[in-house]
Amino acid sequence: MTGVVRETMTLGGRAERAGVARAFVDGVLGPGHPCGDVATLPVDELFVNSIRHSGSAARGETVTVAVKTADDVIRVEVTDLSGPGVPQLRPSGGEAEDGRGLHLVARLATRWGWRRRGGRTVTWFELQALLRQTQHSAVSG
Repeated sequence: MTGVVRETMTLGGRAERAGVARAFVDGVLGPGHPCGDVATLPVDELFVNSIRHSGSAARGETVTVAVKTADDVIRVEVTDLSGPGVPQLRPSGGEAEDGRGLHLVARLATRWGWRRRGGRTVTWFELQALLRQTQHSAVSG
């Protein structure tokens, strides 16, 4: 992977728009991308978290998804109207219905984090394409 690609999509703050966010990320990365399947799951988790834990579910509010690829790194950012809390890993019991999303993001991503900017929260994750290709080859072979 070479060069730089940056694309952004802003969606209405509704949970049913998560599928559009997944398709957007998949489309930016393109068919057969070594991180395509891996990238769609964390973006889904972050999008749904934005709806559940921020002000982005309010009428007229939005969630923005940005994808940037540069060399071997894919970075996906999900921006929402900041809520009262911050994105953080929290304990989840064996029977818990929620609390696992950010654990999944942390496990799949090379790095992840968040920042506040002008009343909005940006939660992001990065994947490394070469690392994923190597892991996939080792598992397949």
